[in-house]
Amino acid sequence: MKKIILMSTLFLLISLSMNAQKFALIDMEYILKNIPAYEMTNEQLNQVSQKWQNEVEAIQQEAQNMYKTYQSELVFLSPEMKNKREEEIVKKEQAAQELKRKYFGPEGELYKKRESLMKPIQDEIYTVVKEIAENNNYQVVLDRASAASIIFASPKIDISNEVLRKLGYSK
Repeated sequence: MKKIILMSTLFLLISLSMNAQKFALIDMEYILKNIPAYEMTNEQLNQVSQKWQNEVEAIQQEAQNMYKTYQSELVFLSPEMKNKREEEIVKKEQAAQELKRKYFGPEGELYKKRESLMKPIQDEIYTVVKEIAENNNYQVVLDRASAASIIFASPKIDISNEVLRKLGYSK
């Protein structure tokens, strides 16, 4: 009985090792850096972001100027005027915060713009990676750039250059 269990276990281990999974790696940062459309999109997003940041900062500066003026005129203002000025300052600060949230919030304009510009590039990369994985029977393709748990990976299984070649950006 022991021999049968031992032989069954040995056979099972051998059959599992014969069906070893194939892995491949890509370096998404490397791939994206070698795609000119990605770099142009990034530059466009940076310009839009800077423009919007300047708008927000201008309103914040207005609020600061209003507060400085308020501080310098405080002794001359009636209680009603003090309240009115304080409300105006608070409204201006709230407007700046609202604009900042509108542009840079989790579902803000910058996020939406980045999503609309980057999605076609990412979809194209995904399609090529999927095609390569299917052609080469890879069960798993990991992104070396985002997988912090990969301590070492052999360059032999990195298919980043193959992805770039299929995308038309040969390296």
